[in-house]
Amino acid sequence: MSTSDRLGLVDPADPALSIVAQCQLLKVARSTLYYRPLPIDPDDLAVMRQIDELYLAYPFYGSRRMTVVLGEDGWVVNRKRVRRLMRLMGLEAIYQKPNTSRRHPDHKVYPYLLRGLTINRPNQVWCADITYIPMTKGFVYLVAVMDWFSRRVLSWRLSLGMETDFCVEALREAMERHGRPEIFNTDQGVKFTSAAFLDELSGQGVRISMDGKGRFLDNIFIERLWRSLKYEEVFIKAYGSVIGARRGIDAWLTFYNEKRPHQALGYRTPHAVFEGLACGHVDNAPASLRCAPALPTCPQAHRQEKEVNMY
Repeated sequence: MSTSDRLGLVDPADPALSIVAQCQLLKVARSTLYYRPLPIDPDDLAVMRQIDELYLAYPFYGSRRMTVVLGEDGWVVNRKRVRRLMRLMGLEAIYQKPNTSRRHPDHKVYPYLLRGLTINRPNQVWCADITYIPMTKGFVYLVAVMDWFSRRVLSWRLSLGMETDFCVEALREAMERHGRPEIFNTDQGVKFTSAAFLDELSGQGVRISMDGKGRFLDNIFIERLWRSLKYEEVFIKAYGSVIGARRGIDAWLTFYNEKRPHQALGYRTPHAVFEGLACGHVDNAPASLRCAPALPTCPQAHRQEKEVNMY
């Protein structure tokens, strides 16, 4: 049970137990019960949105380079502020980090299982990721579960904080509605290495795969989804409330799944490919869908091959 859930059990009008006693029994700090978060500075929100746009275009920019680029665009910021906001947004530069073998002692990390694997059917591999969604006042976090073969978004959830619960809820909904995958791939974020999330997968007999540290290309398809969502929907709407964000994202994801043709799928929609409506059973799919290069699991290797052929 999360801290917020336990705080919800505190009854100030209880005649038998004081608030102090209830907090002690629930093992929560009494100060947490009275805490009211301060509204976020509108200037910080504007900088965070600009950082988000820059990060989508240049995911290898760290706080130093991000500070320089923001300054060139007219933003008065220092590195300390940029670093704080990037940490709040859950963003960090993509690069190979030292000492990547060091893990949290309570969180097991699994190897990456998709390298060289031919993915040729729905429900063979699913993936998930979390992204930051800016609003006019404040922001929320979005998690989505995607089928790797068809690129269909199977479920999603919005949350005001980075708790594990909303990730587990999205995973449960996807498996309840669409069965279970053979392999589930995520990054090494703390929400996806938590016991609550991993237990849901292992309990269903799903093989768990995780990206290498700092290798965003290992989960490139859902990273590409975030880019499309933000440039086609989020950045041009400027949601005024969480309800508005939920409605807008729901409408766009429905459009993405059911109406937006996907080039890598032979201009079919993710829904049609996942359900087999456009090409029958996936074993009888046209060559554009059966061909392994059309569904690469190593985009970086595919890119290097293209660059070699250019010269």
